[in-house]
Amino acid sequence: MSDEELHAIRIHLDRILAERGMTLTELSAQVGITVVNLSVLKNGRAKAIRFSTLSRICDVLECQPGDLITHDPTEQA
Repeated sequence: MSDEELHAIRIHLDRILAERGMTLTELSAQVGITVVNLSVLKNGRAKAIRFSTLSRICDVLECQPGDLITHDPTEQA
């Protein structure tokens, strides 16, 4: 394994944003996280997320963590 650990976690932030008619910039302003950090999360390059951050995102998007994050063991990337 290289420096980047393989995982099967998928982030669905782009889908939720589209469903809510919200941009990453709008979410960033409401959650208090930089657009760059949200982009890293949205594109699946994040190695971790704090529960406090996840909670704020869920509050703003009015969703559950399971709406944003799924596990797909058939797709190790």
